[in-house]
This record gives sequence, structure tokens and C-alpha cells, in this order.
Amino acid sequence: MTSETLSAPPPAPAPHAGPAAPVLLFDSGVGGLTVLEEVRKLLPGAPVIYAADTAGLPYGSKTEAQIAARVAGLLGRMTERFHPRLVCIACNTASTIALGMVRDVLEVPIVGTVPAIKPAAAMTQTGVIGLLGTEATIRQAYVDRLEHEFAADKLLLRHAAPALVDAAEAKLRGEPVDCAAITGAAEALRAMPGGERIDTVVLACTHFPLLEAELSRAFGPGVRFVHGAQGIARQIARLTEGQEWARQAPDRALVTGRTAVPDGYGAMLKRYGLERVEGF
Repeated sequence: MTSETLSAPPPAPAPHAGPAAPVLLFDSGVGGLTVLEEVRKLLPGAPVIYAADTAGLPYGSKTEAQIAARVAGLLGRMTERFHPRLVCIACNTASTIALGMVRDVLEVPIVGTVPAIKPAAAMTQTGVIGLLGTEATIRQAYVDRLEHEFAADKLLLRHAAPALVDAAEAKLRGEPVDCAAITGAAEALRAMPGGERIDTVVLACTHFPLLEAELSRAFGPGVRFVHGAQGIARQIARLTEGQEWARQAPDRALVTGRTAVPDGYGAMLKRYGLERVEGF
């Protein structure tokens, strides 16, 4: 699958950046693990720090000002401490709101992600596209601009599905998934005028691909899903092309607001090769 990614011409690497300098992947929770999985396929030797702002969940119900300030502040502190060669905001909500501010304050290449409306418009056969995201993402003017530029001749139906974030987090912790949240999201899109003709669904939150199998069953046959993980990974590979990599220690995860990480969370992160889990 492909996606638009938000990126700018990369500044020169920081003088202290060396082969062990990591890629910092940032998300509000575990959704960015879908990006990590794709990054590992393209850059298996890349050292990674995965940062989950679990103390800030949910992002979707916060104001734009709250999200921008929180993301910029956290990434500023993390960049100062860990000296990454590149920062990836693996979160649609944070990217559509805070990316410009983060680029203003950090002197490292930044990769963000936005809803994959462009590839969805190319995929649809019926001309009707569903978009599932957080409340904050679906109301952004940036999404309006993407729709105008790439899907002006399509019908784009948006639905805020914040419960899917909790469902994805629960699934990765090995807990029961809230099936009602999944069927409810599908039914809400189908119930909109024209919704019965949806054949392509944009998963506009990095958490949601974790539930693609469940969403596929809820929507039924003939519906395809598009999200940004592969596109983000390709952009990271492009911006780091030719650089040396040297993983000198196991990859780690940072979890905000915790001094102790629950066993289920730690075990889940280790399945993604994040051997060390630390509070931040």
C-alpha cells in the first residue's frame, strides 16, 4: 500500500550523528509499530527508539493547541537526549497538527504521515471512499485540502472512530478486542448517504491497520484498505540512503508517564524487537 508522507528537504545531519544514531519513531501509543514493522523490512540494521506517548492518550479528543504543544515539547526533549538522525511522527493526528511546529524547532530530518487519500482515490472503482480516523484528524483543514486536490471527483465519507484506538491497544496487549467498536465504525460509514458503495477505506490512524482483519470482516467482501506504513518506511529509507548503520545495543521503547511498564505491554513491545522498555 502507498501513502502520502509529509517531508521537507532534510537538513544536514547533526555533527555528532554516527552509525549508532537511531531513528526515533513517535506515536501516541502502539500504532506506530505498524510503521516500525515496515522500516525493519527496508532497514534491518537501523537502530530504533520507539516512543509511545501513552500518558497523552487519546490525542483525538484534545485540542489542536494541546497536541501541538505536547508533541513539540516531547520530541524536543527526546531529540536533545537521544540525538536521533531522523524523527518520524508515526501518527496522523500529530502530523496533521504539529508537523510544522516540530520542523521549526528540531534540526533533524522529520517524516510525518497524513491520510492516504491520494492512493485511495486511485484505487476506488465505485468512486466512494470511507475514511476512519480520530476526531482531531478528520476535522483538519489539511484533510480538506487532500480531498480537494486528489479526490474532488470522488465521494469521501469521514467517520471519527476513537474506540478503535483502544481496541488496537488492547489487541496488542493480548486482551479481548471490542468487536462492537469495529462493527460500529463500519456501520456508521455504511449508513451515510452513498456509504453502501464504499469499496476503499482509508485507515487514517496508525493504530487502525492493527485491526485490518477485523475491519475487513465488518465491512464484508469487496472493500480494500489503504494506510501509510509502507510509504513512511520508504521515505525514511530515502532520507537515510547511503548512511551507515551500527546497532550497538538492543532497540528500546520509551513509554511516557510510567515508572513501571505493565507486563502485557512489555511483552508486546518485545515481539517487535524492542528489548528494553523505559519510562520517559
